Amino acid sequence: MTTYIIRRLLYTIPIVFGVLLLTFILFNLVGGDPAIEMAGKNATAETIAEIRAEYGLDKPLFFSWDSQFINHFKNALTFHFGRARDRELIADKILRGAGPSLSLTVPMFFGTVAISVSLSLVVAFLRGSRWDTLIVILCVAGMSLPYLSFILFGQYFLAYKFGWFPVFFSPDLVTAEYIALPVIIGIVAGLGGNLRFYRTVMLDEMKSDYVRTAFAKGLSTKRVLFKHVLKNAMVPIITQVVLAIPFLFLGSLLLERFFGIPGLGYLMVEAIGSRDYFVINAMTYISAVLFVVFNLVTDICYVLVDPRVSFD
Repeated sequence: MTTYIIRRLLYTIPIVFGVLLLTFILFNLVGGDPAIEMAGKNATAETIAEIRAEYGLDKPLFFSWDSQFINHFKNALTFHFGRARDRELIADKILRGAGPSLSLTVPMFFGTVAISVSLSLVVAFLRGSRWDTLIVILCVAGMSLPYLSFILFGQYFLAYKFGWFPVFFSPDLVTAEYIALPVIIGIVAGLGGNLRFYRTVMLDEMKSDYVRTAFAKGLSTKRVLFKHVLKNAMVPIITQVVLAIPFLFLGSLLLERFFGIPGLGYLMVEAIGSRDYFVINAMTYISAVLFVVFNLVTDICYVLVDPRVSFD
């Protein structure tokens, strides 16, 4: 196990290096000179030169120890991302937006997983029945509807018409008040795809011999489903669940944008709209690192839940 973890950690070095190289090329070479865009059309040469000096854009691109790419690499490794276009530290922006994003995505994530896994067990047990057919139809319908339609429906009817929830974020509201409706929308919108995936996993397990043996021994349905079937289906569930955790940090772009929640999703949308390459680059790097780390965590969890899996 230890050897495998060390080997996988070593594999992350070229992956992270490749991400840094790709983002550097996209934002510094393909995208043109950021200093000219930041300065504006009628900016003087002195203004452009000042911006280049402020953001280190006046240094060589590659072939120097003090080049833009080396500084880009060192700043990323130390998580010192510099300043955004509005001159605020990017690290401060990320730290300020992490709280609202996690307060939205974490309950939405756990709610979706708990409901979809529990329902998938019941639906797998009732396979072929009317309830199974009805739930499958609802899941397909939910997957067919655009995510935006759930947001507009909830915001207009549940918030504006009925007044059950706040329509928009306000600093005067407590966290539970302004995230309640977005969390509900996120759970309902994501339930269809997750339930269909987990239903397929559970159906494969329900056809196994150990399930028939467990029922033949007189075990209760609840015990068979939630102890035996769920336990043996943990490997694909872990893959789906753990690999989704890095994206919790990034927030929900549409939900945060439409409800005005000042999280990282809102920050990312604003950065894309204002062409703030520095913020986009920082968020891309963080998401890549989180994905690599949780990919390793996923493999380690395989061993913990299934003794048949070994890395030796």
